[in-house]
Amino acid sequence: MDNGSLVFSFFLIFTGAAALASIALYTRQPLLVAYIVLGAILGPYGLKLVSDTKLLSDISHIGIIFLLFLLGLDMQPGHLAHMLKKTALIGLISSLAFAASGYVIALAFGFSQQECLIIGAAMMFSSTIIGIKLLPTTVLHHKHTGELVVSILLLQDLVAIVVLLFLYGGEKEASGSAILLTLLALPALVILAFVLVKYVLLRLMQKFDRFHEYLFLLALGWCLGLAELANLLGLSAEIGAFIAGVSVATSPIALYIATSLKPLRDFFLILFFFSVGASFNLGLLADVIVPACLLSLFALTLKPAIFRSLMQYLKEKKSTAWEVGFRLGQVSEFSILIAYIAANSGLIGTEASHVIQATAIITFLLSSYIVVFNFKSPIAVSDRLRRD
Repeated sequence: MDNGSLVFSFFLIFTGAAALASIALYTRQPLLVAYIVLGAILGPYGLKLVSDTKLLSDISHIGIIFLLFLLGLDMQPGHLAHMLKKTALIGLISSLAFAASGYVIALAFGFSQQECLIIGAAMMFSSTIIGIKLLPTTVLHHKHTGELVVSILLLQDLVAIVVLLFLYGGEKEASGSAILLTLLALPALVILAFVLVKYVLLRLMQKFDRFHEYLFLLALGWCLGLAELANLLGLSAEIGAFIAGVSVATSPIALYIATSLKPLRDFFLILFFFSVGASFNLGLLADVIVPACLLSLFALTLKPAIFRSLMQYLKEKKSTAWEVGFRLGQVSEFSILIAYIAANSGLIGTEASHVIQATAIITFLLSSYIVVFNFKSPIAVSDRLRRD
């Protein structure tokens, strides 16, 4: 990094985040907004005080991994399977609808066929971070609305893995056999995880449960180890971390692990949102703002409407259907990853890549406002809606 060491960059990020977060709380704004704005101010396209956004992005990815691990700790395996089965149709139909709409909008702005397909693919997914971060931990994770949100997000993650396989082009081709092997790796990883938990992990925890430091280290190793194994098998690290959490969910130690890891998760998530703001080239804003605003308008309005229609078809209550739709009414951190990989592989141009990034940032911000002002969340602006 320029301007000194990693320690100096962390000083700027977290001191700045504390200052802007204080302003955000006084003005009753979502904290996520403060972190993204800080990234734009301090990043290479702002004051240039923190320039190595690639390193920050890699570090902050750990926050997403911990987020999925902690989520898995709250999910009972049998109930999760039931919810995934129930929302599979919603997830697949909505993904196709979002992709088609994104493709049409991109085509109207004169992007190439290939760029339109990739922009459409980026519109398929909702943000795991926004969706889960704004779920009240003790209110919704074990209630129906939260379970619907989580199961749809997980299904979208599986679809995203397939999309990313196709995008890892250039140096390597994603063949049909490679995709099939990756899909077969998922049940194999699940079986391995539950076997290791039953015969190794739980026995170690029971034997050394008096040593809290050891339990903390064991949980970290289990989470990151399974995440890396999933990555090696062609899945995502997030999927591996979630499986790691679910496999330990029935253990009496699950609550202690969840409590211990939450501060570590928040540390890395601050870095993630900072890197989102810092990596955007403000010089291209004039070229991408119109298509990005139109795509954002689609995500913020049509996504909730499509989710609501599909859920009411499955006999969900109207209020529940609307809430789930608005909580998922943004594009995803996967969309930013798609833009990055596709641009590096030469599949799309710089302008198309920044359209996807701008859409992600705009929908991150506006969707957070919509949820925080209207639904129960840990950072709701009113005492009536604030839950954690």
